[in-house]
Amino acid sequence: MADDGAVRDVKAGGTTAHWAPGTQILWRYRENGGTRFHIARPVTVVRDDAELLAVWMAPGTECVKPVLADGTPVHLEPLASRYTKPRTVLRDRWSGTGVLKLARPGEPWSVWLFWEPDWRFKNWYVNLEEPLARWAGGVDSEDHFLDISVDPDRSWRWHDEDEFTQAQQDGLVDERLAGRVRAAGQEAVRAIRAWRAPFSDGWQHWRPDPAWAVPSLPQDWDRTPAHVSS
Repeated sequence: MADDGAVRDVKAGGTTAHWAPGTQILWRYRENGGTRFHIARPVTVVRDDAELLAVWMAPGTECVKPVLADGTPVHLEPLASRYTKPRTVLRDRWSGTGVLKLARPGEPWSVWLFWEPDWRFKNWYVNLEEPLARWAGGVDSEDHFLDISVDPDRSWRWHDEDEFTQAQQDGLVDERLAGRVRAAGQEAVRAIRAWRAPFSDGWQHWRPDPAWAVPSLPQDWDRTPAHVSS
């Protein structure tokens, strides 16, 4: 991970400097309604500057994901009890094709690009979330349930509206946060309709450097950041 010297600098005051392409970092999510991390994905930095952080999650990457305490995958649990049953985390490997993740500083969503196994572009996916918080070893956020998918023909649709509603009923999203998430979603829709960055930037034609190794998941993947900034 980045703590091995790949991060070029940590500025005074705890502000993490930009990472060089090829640096391996962690992309993490805190549990909703809690303080622990329940998702951790080692990724490789593609680009990192004042305008954009782009990272690549390679196929087969070992990750951490949430499961129910009895080992049941979260998505198999009925929605009515999905967010109320006890959970734990599981180390597993990303089984799909690789994912390119794009995030602009301070923006309350990230945009993920998916491809078919033959590199035929599949879709963009707007993941509504807390703006990324940077630290020496990567970035942290909290997922906000509601998402948007965008097809190559620029058509779009909402995803997981039922989960967003259930999360509110279960007290994981209060009225104020729900309002912020809806506002963020509407702003993302405006960006899609206007075909603004990053949709207009041609990232669907990007390909990873074949020399990049698949990052490993560190044992202390859930460590508390020593330096955090936005």
